[in-house]
Amino acid sequence: MSASSETHRKIILDLDTGIDDTLALSYVLASPDAELIGITGTYGNVVVEQGVTNDLNLLAMYGREDIPVFKGIDHPSTADSFSVPPDSAIFHGANGTGNVEIPAHSDAKPRDQGSVDFIIDSVRRYPKGELVVVPTGALTTIAAALEQAPDIIDKITIVMMGGSLTQPGNVGPFAEANINQDPEAANKIFATKADITMIGLDVTTQVLMSQEDTDSLRRTGTEAGRFLADMTDYYIRISEQEEGVFLGGCNLHDPLAAAVAIDPTLVTTFATNLMVETEGPQRGRTIGDPKRLLDETKNTKVALSVDAERFTKQFVDRLRTLVTTQRNEQ
Repeated sequence: MSASSETHRKIILDLDTGIDDTLALSYVLASPDAELIGITGTYGNVVVEQGVTNDLNLLAMYGREDIPVFKGIDHPSTADSFSVPPDSAIFHGANGTGNVEIPAHSDAKPRDQGSVDFIIDSVRRYPKGELVVVPTGALTTIAAALEQAPDIIDKITIVMMGGSLTQPGNVGPFAEANINQDPEAANKIFATKADITMIGLDVTTQVLMSQEDTDSLRRTGTEAGRFLADMTDYYIRISEQEEGVFLGGCNLHDPLAAAVAIDPTLVTTFATNLMVETEGPQRGRTIGDPKRLLDETKNTKVALSVDAERFTKQFVDRLRTLVTTQRNEQ
């Protein structure tokens, strides 16, 4: 399904709201061809409580407190608790937004309904293909929804940020960070017949935001523009300092997944059936499932190439328009 001016994809963002989650949220709000119907909070870059607080404050900053926020499961399916990994704290700062304060404070609270039930109810409500669920952190909440309501498996459309087939992991030789948070949950999702598009390190490492891009946001003269610029500059500096290969900017992991949920033509994909290694030194690795190699149905589409120039230009243009519009409305 291609996006157009006549096509409005309904989106649920399942966020562990760090820096690139914030950029993904901003991109969806800036997209005229998308309708964000809710945000569900998960863990990863930050704990759930911090992520949900960030979501509420970001929505207040953009004047979009009409969008509901829900709390998800706050720990992996095989653990009783969760602590933010040291790498996440380095890359996203203690508060998830590069230690830059969001220039708005919301008194709103997350809804009483939990994320799992909200996702289930939403998938049941809309025709297949009209709603896309976009997880950008651990897959625990999504796996729980599919397990609790197997009837939604044939209806749900998932565009996830996570995994890697052709690139090394970013939390070890094999594992990508989001998959690594809960490999068992990811493995359960891949084992279903759900419609999944995997936006992994194969493509997210090809799309970058540079300091020239952040300067263009800062020049808008808005609080939101300065916040996004300062936050992302932190991400760029840490990427240059910590990444083994620095290509001139920070990777736009989560924003690319959000963009593909709206417009699948941004990437080309390879259809396959995946599994996740859950034991041993390759724990967290996404790889083809040899037991389903000959199955006619290939439920996962893995993005292997991306129209990087089109996406990055559209990404920066939309964010600049979003923050400029905010200034004009003040």
